[in-house]
Amino acid sequence: MSRSVATIFSRALAMLALAGYAWPALAAEGDYPSKPITIVVAYAPGGQGDTFARLVGDKLSAVYKQPVVVNNKPGVAGTVGTSIAAKSKNDGYTLFLGQTGEITVNRLLIKDLGYDPIKEFTPVVLIGNAPLVMLAPMDAPYNNVAEFIAQARAKPGQFSFGSVGAGTPGHLSATALALGGKLDMVHVPYKGIGPLMADLMANRLQAFFSSASAAVPQVKGGKLKALAVTTPQRMNSLPNVPTVAESGLPGFSYTLWGGLFAPVGTPKSVIDSLNKETNAILALPEVKSRLDADNVSVPRNTPEEFAAYVRAEAAKYEKLAQEAKLKVE
Repeated sequence: MSRSVATIFSRALAMLALAGYAWPALAAEGDYPSKPITIVVAYAPGGQGDTFARLVGDKLSAVYKQPVVVNNKPGVAGTVGTSIAAKSKNDGYTLFLGQTGEITVNRLLIKDLGYDPIKEFTPVVLIGNAPLVMLAPMDAPYNNVAEFIAQARAKPGQFSFGSVGAGTPGHLSATALALGGKLDMVHVPYKGIGPLMADLMANRLQAFFSSASAAVPQVKGGKLKALAVTTPQRMNSLPNVPTVAESGLPGFSYTLWGGLFAPVGTPKSVIDSLNKETNAILALPEVKSRLDADNVSVPRNTPEEFAAYVRAEAAKYEKLAQEAKLKVE
């Protein structure tokens, strides 16, 4: 064999070897998933994020013909579960149900998180966006946001609002209202929604920005009144309740959203597959009606669109934290 032929032959063998090495990796991605998938939720069962994870997980399991297990890891305002998910292997078999607080807020209010959710997760798909409802006691002398602002402004330091913890959407919505309305209000954090609702009904609090799922039964049952909703559009289940934006604070929009995230570096083919299948699941009539009942909007979105949304939300909360001088704990 001549030297030139030998050289060509050796180069061909090298190329084949490289192709042989690359092929299993491509096949592995193409065969996704070939084993069970875990969705980490940073809160206990029963919350909005847990509902999203189980609703989508059950359907993904049927589509992929692999178990999809929801792993609840509550603790420290969602940081325990977030940390576990962020440090997981980036092979698509550990996903994270990230929400407003875990992705965009905790990093602003909690010192030394040990991870950066914006940098360490890849957005996969936005599952849903839920409104909050501004609640007040039934016998409160204000019936809308304008009246609330006028009376709170006249009594600086005497109006208080509840939340289920610093940095939660309810806390930040009230903070944004206080900024926009130039109000001096007292924040009262609670460990659970039960005691908070009891104090609100007893008029020991003047307001609470509640999840829609917790608020609607109280409003329709005549136990609390709704002053406004935090989304740009009104809610189907409370069509007569105006938005905060309609009520004198243009551009006001604070919601509880949740979506699937994957550790950064997860193969693009896996991200795209999960996005495609989840969007198809969210379009199913039975899934859509279930989310509609909770007033959750379900926008069809690509990973790139979800990533842009997360960046916009992060910037919004950074601005709010700076203007409200929220303290890092």
